[in-house]
Amino acid sequence: MAQIDALFNRLINSKGSDLHLEQGQRPKMRVHGKLTECNDIPALTQEYLCEILKEISGEINWQRLERTGDLDFAYALDNGARFRSNYFKFFYGYGAIFRLIPSKICSFEELGVPDVMKQVAQLKSGLVLVTGPTGSGKSSTLAAIIDLINSGYVKKILTLEEPIEFLHQNKQAIIVHREIGSDAISFAQGLRSALKTDVNIIMVGEMRDRDTIELALTAAEMGILILGTLHTNSAAKTIDRIIDSFPSNKKNQTREILANTLQIVCAQQLLPSIDGARRWAAFEILLRSIALPSLIRQGDTKLVRSEINTHARLGMVSMDNYLLKLVQEGKVSIEEAYVKAMDKTLFQLT
Repeated sequence: MAQIDALFNRLINSKGSDLHLEQGQRPKMRVHGKLTECNDIPALTQEYLCEILKEISGEINWQRLERTGDLDFAYALDNGARFRSNYFKFFYGYGAIFRLIPSKICSFEELGVPDVMKQVAQLKSGLVLVTGPTGSGKSSTLAAIIDLINSGYVKKILTLEEPIEFLHQNKQAIIVHREIGSDAISFAQGLRSALKTDVNIIMVGEMRDRDTIELALTAAEMGILILGTLHTNSAAKTIDRIIDSFPSNKKNQTREILANTLQIVCAQQLLPSIDGARRWAAFEILLRSIALPSLIRQGDTKLVRSEINTHARLGMVSMDNYLLKLVQEGKVSIEEAYVKAMDKTLFQLT
């Protein structure tokens, strides 16, 4: 057993989600969204921190960290628990963040994802984006989508991740997992290679640069269903983020392709419950409508929220309305909803 495993087991027993290690600091754990310090453990020295980190990364990965200043990989305990691991170098030395990957692929119902998102399984092509800040549950939602397709459709699915998080066993579908760094050089290179294969669905773990976004749009235009993530907190900002990734001479072309291919945007955030015992997910859902392509082509993303509210009967919902629902159901406090809301006036404290 590696030395660091004791900290991982402590995180699991605390029902935490993340372990933070930084040189010169005590270990910290995020539990139900709150970061707490392990007061019974002394501050981590460089010698000890490097020793426990290098033990699980291996020499080759450690050399990569020393060369690039950053490293991502997955690590598993003997009991099967898996962690998404990120090592980094910073001003004061070395650090690492570990995210616990749920061992179970949860269903839509268990995650609280609106049923309207099940429409993704019926799509044959286009772009479906699950967005939100780090730690908002995007990977869990994508895993639920893939599991739904895997359970009922004969498709070939390729996932590109850094690192691989949820491992899917073939049911009706054929699923191929590729890890960036070991199986492919980059998301863009992995996508470029995938375009040459007979694949129905590609899941892109992170659309972080223009090349990846451009290739994802090309694949969607070619008739492949692309599932991707972005770090945006609303449907309108997601559209703007994609367009703004391109230089001015390519923006109109990008708007046209996005107008033709965008099918669904699901933006999500996690909020602590009133009793602090768990977290609740809040969603914004934008579905393809008759008016949406025109809004994208004309750059009228400020009207996207109005489009969502107009078509609420179809299952669309704005983030603010979903937050209001959570408050009315007594699941989250009005203070927490206010912090996450776009229109703060809906949650003004009296």
